[in-house]
Amino acid sequence: MTGFQSETWPDLAGRLEEGQHRLPVRVYYEDTDFSGLVYHVSYLRWCERGRTDFVRQIGLGQKEMFEGEGDDQRFFVVRRMEIDYLKPALMDDVLEVLTHVEEVGVASVGLQQLIVREGTVLFRAKVTIVLLGGNGRPQRLTSAMKDVFLPAR
Repeated sequence: MTGFQSETWPDLAGRLEEGQHRLPVRVYYEDTDFSGLVYHVSYLRWCERGRTDFVRQIGLGQKEMFEGEGDDQRFFVVRRMEIDYLKPALMDDVLEVLTHVEEVGVASVGLQQLIVREGTVLFRAKVTIVLLGGNGRPQRLTSAMKDVFLPAR
């Protein structure tokens, strides 16, 4: 398969819709534990994918930011997560990871992430991501970064 471009695959990275990012995921055997229910860490992996694709779709390529040189190197890290496991997901369920901005700070962005099955919320997380520089210290969000996060509210 030569010349593969991920942009040609519909919804490979989810989509922005109604002020939030929507990422579809299917539950596979590897996502479950011995009981047949989704293993708790799987929800965190899906949220990470949702955040990564959300940031990419609003125009902030994390790979490009990280590959910057010296003072231009920047990356987002999770500073805080508050999570609630509300209902279990099962093998073969089709879920959606919903991500939206709740607040934009000086160097941080507060997000809410939900994992839903047919409109029922199974998992909820409040996540704070912080922009760090190559030196590992918090960096102010640029005005361009704030502009792309704020319309997503």
